[in-house]
Amino acid sequence: MSLYIRKQARARVRRRIRKKIAGTAERPRLAVHFSNKNVYVQLIDDISGKTLAAASTKDSEVGASGASVASAAKVGEVIAKRAKAAKVDTVVFDRGGFIYHGKVKALADAAREAGLQF
Repeated sequence: MSLYIRKQARARVRRRIRKKIAGTAERPRLAVHFSNKNVYVQLIDDISGKTLAAASTKDSEVGASGASVASAAKVGEVIAKRAKAAKVDTVVFDRGGFIYHGKVKALADAAREAGLQF
């Protein structure tokens, strides 16, 4: 399968997911994105269009680099800690069109273990 077709398929799935879920101030959207080099995650209030908290492997607090399963788990722990600081307990999980497996699952499990509910 070519890269172009894979990107189109992911974009289609992402649009389908975003039709169904939206974040609020009480229950923001936990949006996940993976590049080839980094893992990014944000807590987004879609009503006001603001990011409440964010974390990535570029942050010094994460202490991991690369887009691996281990670094995704560390980013999950950090975003849960930052969500608690922003007084957020429950979120809506947006996997961004990525399959719920590997890095996505590791990030979600780590965030759940650190106290986020979704």
